[in-house]
Amino acid sequence: MKQTNSGTCADCQYWEKSSYRSVLERNVSLYGYEPFMQDYMARWKYRGDYVLGKVFEADFKKLFQQYFRDAKHVAVPIPLSTERLAERGFNQAGELADFTGAKRKDVLGRKHGEKQSKRSRLHRLTSDNPFYLLAEPPKFAVLIDDIYTTGTTLRHAARLMKENGTVYVAACTLIRG
Repeated sequence: MKQTNSGTCADCQYWEKSSYRSVLERNVSLYGYEPFMQDYMARWKYRGDYVLGKVFEADFKKLFQQYFRDAKHVAVPIPLSTERLAERGFNQAGELADFTGAKRKDVLGRKHGEKQSKRSRLHRLTSDNPFYLLAEPPKFAVLIDDIYTTGTTLRHAARLMKENGTVYVAACTLIRG
């Protein structure tokens, strides 16, 4: 997303004016969503080539440790719905969470719905929260996901966790779209 004169991206400015203000402390990403990465992600995520994720392991761990090295930070992967998990065979966010070297806690469940990649930007921004809690969330959470596009997914998860006792929620994503 293009930076503005204030140094804050337009998505973050949008969220700061919404009811989701301040639910997500920050997001850090390793890569931009360039054509090569789009093709690579399609093979890894949608065509089930699980082993392709290993190429990100060292750099993703380094990114996570750079920003969230304190042991209190718990990696919380963004879940897939049961149906989507059965379709893909693995959760790419779970694989990334394992790469961090941090404690991992799977506390979120997800209702099944239309794929995010098939939704328009407006539909993503105005969608209902698809998440529910499976367990008590950690006090200091770092949400892990593959792609940050509009920030909606991460903010839905962050809001639910904050409403249920999480003090600090940030995100670490592989790609910033």
